Amino acid sequence: MHKLTGSVLLSLVAATPAFAAGDVFFSLTNTDFVVTLAFILFLVVLVYFKVPSLLAGMLDKRAQGIQDELSEARALREEAQTLLASYERKQREVQEQADRIVAQAREEAELAAEQAKADIAKSLERRMAAAEDQIASAEASAVREVRNSAITVAVQAAKDVMAKQMTDVEANKRIDASIEEVSAKLH
Repeated sequence: MHKLTGSVLLSLVAATPAFAAGDVFFSLTNTDFVVTLAFILFLVVLVYFKVPSLLAGMLDKRAQGIQDELSEARALREEAQTLLASYERKQREVQEQADRIVAQAREEAELAAEQAKADIAKSLERRMAAAEDQIASAEASAVREVRNSAITVAVQAAKDVMAKQMTDVEANKRIDASIEEVSAKLH
């Protein structure tokens, strides 16, 4: 009811220019009085039907809804930050694992390269040894052939020379001596 008396006083104060003009204010012919009366009646109806408390309740409900939405948004933001941190941690772990795999693959590749180098070196050594053996065998064979040819030529030449210069007895002695000398050199 305090609001009602405050409204009446307010309308009276607002109507003071009508008092100053000298006209009768409380007459139904005075439009200012009728408007003031209608306004006061309007305010009384609003208060009677509890419109201000309804408006306040609606505003409070709306404020509570906004507060709830803000709380939910904060909770969602915190959850999103937690998920982001989790995904970033997982990404770091995956990156570290990938780095370890790459490092291990690099080490294995280096070891395989070293092993391949060692295998190639051993293969080269075996081939070089086989080639040296073949060369030594060819040299020995060539030396034998040259000796055999030289012996054959020498024997033939000696035979020819001896046949011309010697008698049968001397020829037999020299042949025996040559055979002994050749057999001594060959063994």
